[in-house]
Amino acid sequence: MLTRRLIPCLDVKAGRVVKGVNFVGLRDAGDPVEIARQYDEQGADELVFLDITASHEDRDIVYDIVRQVAEQCFMPFTVGGGIRTIDDVTKLVQAGAEKVSINTAAVVDPPIVSATAKRFGRCATVVNIDPKRVDADDFVKRTGQAPERLSEDGRVFEVHTHGGRTPTGLEAVAWAKHVVELGAGEIVLTSMDADGTKDGYDVELTRAVVEAVDVPVVASGGCGSPGHMFDVLKPMDQGGADASAALAASIFHYGEYTVAQAKAYLAERGIPVRTTEEVTA
Repeated sequence: MLTRRLIPCLDVKAGRVVKGVNFVGLRDAGDPVEIARQYDEQGADELVFLDITASHEDRDIVYDIVRQVAEQCFMPFTVGGGIRTIDDVTKLVQAGAEKVSINTAAVVDPPIVSATAKRFGRCATVVNIDPKRVDADDFVKRTGQAPERLSEDGRVFEVHTHGGRTPTGLEAVAWAKHVVELGAGEIVLTSMDADGTKDGYDVELTRAVVEAVDVPVVASGGCGSPGHMFDVLKPMDQGGADASAALAASIFHYGEYTVAQAKAYLAERGIPVRTTEEVTA
């Protein structure tokens, strides 16, 4: 069985790491460069850096901070936010990003996914998908189309962009399949309903996307404990989602758990993870 990854996420606004609930109510969590250095020392498998207001504010991502983080860390580093063109992608790679995460631009200009994969490879091409449960009748009325899949409670997982502010009329499972066809080599799947609640990942949503695509899916949104990571990483026949990785923010940023503690918890329960020593060797 492939090892599962634990990925801290830095949501950055105005040069500071922030965290909110359901994409709003943001509060300060510290300096991104210092926090990234700490996660590198703790043995995180990767790091995700998202400039969460760049697209909404129609501005470039903060390249200087990306460069500083890349200089401080040796772990794989994914960056997203404010990407509009393939030139933006190139600048991020030049600043030190190993992967780029495309969200709003993938919806507005889908060929950017293919262009990124062609220039930098599928393994460097990540698409971040932010779904929220919405009323099915309202979705059909707005879009004129029947969704490919409904949630167990009869709602639609609708993709949102611009930091969760803009509904797109796209259903999450169908959109995930399409971006993989375009060239995405990984999907970061962030449940807007679970984000920041610390009540657990949306296992149902994650499982639906994992079943639909043949690329790694990173579960994101709602982690409040290592137990929640176990819920989303464990195999489907055990009630999990079989995600390739679990992304978390609050529990790490505010010192509730370390990456090493989370990995120890998962290893004790049979989830294959790389130890801190293996990651930093």
